[in-house]
Amino acid sequence: MITELKESYGYLFEDNLLKEINDFGTFKEIPEGFQLLDIGQYIKSIPLLISGAVKILREDAKGDELLLYFIERGDTCAMTLSCCMGQKKSEVRAIAETQTKLIMVPVEKMSEWMGTYKSWQNFILQSYHDRMTELLEAIDTIAFLNMDERLLKYLRDKAMVNHDEVINVTHQEIAFDLHTSRVVISRLLKTLENDNKIRLSRNSIKIIDL
Repeated sequence: MITELKESYGYLFEDNLLKEINDFGTFKEIPEGFQLLDIGQYIKSIPLLISGAVKILREDAKGDELLLYFIERGDTCAMTLSCCMGQKKSEVRAIAETQTKLIMVPVEKMSEWMGTYKSWQNFILQSYHDRMTELLEAIDTIAFLNMDERLLKYLRDKAMVNHDEVINVTHQEIAFDLHTSRVVISRLLKTLENDNKIRLSRNSIKIIDL
């Protein structure tokens, strides 16, 4: 595991910190669609992604979900960090977008390393900044973009985290992530196909206009 840690985080952390992460962290390999965290759970560790991608979702009072952002290799989740530091219940749901490898770091070590390793402190602060930027982008997308523009952005983002111009997803799954109906999504996808921005197949979409 130390080799994979170095490949993903060696440019950020010194060898002593990498060794501590390896010694105290718990390595996990999870399949696509696996739920790592649910709303209302207490968080006892934070994820450091080694490969794959995880999507972070919010839920409204009716139980409908909204995609906030993706985290990828070399990332962690600011919402998880925030709940860890405040010993609060999670306000987000985390689901593996693809098959994912990660290491779970105990919350007590996260706090300890903040005072011991400058590189860890910088990583945590940069992670907060990056995720906050993505949250603001998500808000702007909802507030200022039409649904067809939101949909195309969503497809492009999904293609990027999957590292594949062809994404395997149903119209209903997209509707859940974008907090709208399957009928609306199907209609807009057909419009995007007519505009030669995507190509539709059964349960898959090829992004032409990346």
